[in-house]
Amino acid sequence: MKNLLKTTMLAATMSAAALGAAQAEGEKYVLVSHAPDSDSWWNTIKNGIALAGDQMGVEVEYRNPPTGDLADMARIIEQAAASGPNGIITTLADYDVLSGPIKAAVDSGVDVIIMNSGTPDQAREVGALMYVGQPEYDAGHAAGVRAKGDGVGSFLCVNHYINSPSSTERCQGFADGLGIDLGNQMIDSGQDPAEIKNKVLAYLSANPDTDAVLTLGPTSADPTILALEENGMAGDIYFGTFDLGDEIVKGLKAGVINWGIDQQPFLQAYLPVVVLTNYHRYGVLPGNNINSGPGFVTADGLTLVEKYAGEFR
Repeated sequence: MKNLLKTTMLAATMSAAALGAAQAEGEKYVLVSHAPDSDSWWNTIKNGIALAGDQMGVEVEYRNPPTGDLADMARIIEQAAASGPNGIITTLADYDVLSGPIKAAVDSGVDVIIMNSGTPDQAREVGALMYVGQPEYDAGHAAGVRAKGDGVGSFLCVNHYINSPSSTERCQGFADGLGIDLGNQMIDSGQDPAEIKNKVLAYLSANPDTDAVLTLGPTSADPTILALEENGMAGDIYFGTFDLGDEIVKGLKAGVINWGIDQQPFLQAYLPVVVLTNYHRYGVLPGNNINSGPGFVTADGLTLVEKYAGEFR
């Protein structure tokens, strides 16, 4: 009887393993972001989805609009859904532009997880399984409260992706956290490094009493560092930034940047692949959305961040 039981259990285990392998075969997940090709911050996203694909044994693909055009992104979502993947992981940078294609993908039977931008409520409205990311307004508000405690009363928000509502939410949240109007303290810097640098220099020259600078990622932070070095304000003006990167880490170490907000983009790409794979294989799904940030990184906590900045952090 014991031998028969052992044989039965072994057969069941082998059958389960075979079933899992069969389910894994052909599984494909597409991540669609709103990022232009020029934004290096998204390399961490690409690394996250690639590692998750390797570890889970599934096919993954990253797609994005080369120039960051959201209408182009909407078409990419439609094309991704038409290719018949098991799931789509996508940002929701502009609800008005992207909700239609996402709802259509869900209606066609494709499981969707919203990551990085948008909100848990918006994810629910488009029919997504869940949201993985950092609520942008909340993160900006937390940063504003922190800056207010440090004595900041005015600021410049360098917005390098102003056509994305989530970027503006960061600036607005910061202003609200400070308890002041956003007004003209947010500039449309564009994405050209030289143009960003010149616009920062021009604003600070016209508004010399500005207490702080807020940038929204390496694209705007790196040229802003150069601007502050040029006008002699580096290390003197309060400087906070969203996200991390090589130059941001150097700025933190040098005392030029007070803090960086880490939304852990690696997790935003990695976790949805793991969640979707386990959902399709075993029918299990976390009961709540996952907030990957905000977390404040300062010069005191840079050991692993510095090691993996731009790769996994």
